[in-house]
Amino acid sequence: MASKQVLAVAAAAVALAVLLPARAAATEHMVGDSNGWALEFDYATWAAARQFMVGDTLVFKYKSPDHTVVEVGGADFAACNKTANAKEWSSGEDRVALDKEGRRWFFCGVGNHCLRNMKLKIAVLAAGAPAPEAPPPPPPSSPAGKVQARVAHAVAAAVTAAAAAMLAL
Repeated sequence: MASKQVLAVAAAAVALAVLLPARAAATEHMVGDSNGWALEFDYATWAAARQFMVGDTLVFKYKSPDHTVVEVGGADFAACNKTANAKEWSSGEDRVALDKEGRRWFFCGVGNHCLRNMKLKIAVLAAGAPAPEAPPPPPPSSPAGKVQARVAHAVAAAVTAAAAAMLAL
């Protein structure tokens, strides 16, 4: 009887570890992915596909002195206005720690690059904040995707069965 309890608890723990997304470590976000910090890139769409948390880092990679990174407030961001007290980086590989929750605004301070939408606006969430609800993924169309879906369904069923077994004890 005790071995069944241990087996049920172990199965539930493994299934939860597989099914629940863990966010134990901070994330390093390469701004623009392989494109880097460059003109002709849609940073709004890039940012919308990510979740930024306190403790994460933004990495801006670009060819210096062709670009810079300037951090400003929201109104100056909207107007592409580089203020005298704005933070500015120009190393070509700038690392910006996301050390508090709230909105952050960045743009390139070279020429008219900001006006050409070389700008990034993000919202930083508190560490441990729940992820926004994502829509369910579309049903798989490939045979491999269907197998993965069946395995995930089987694991979920095993977790449910293990939980029911533990409650019955």
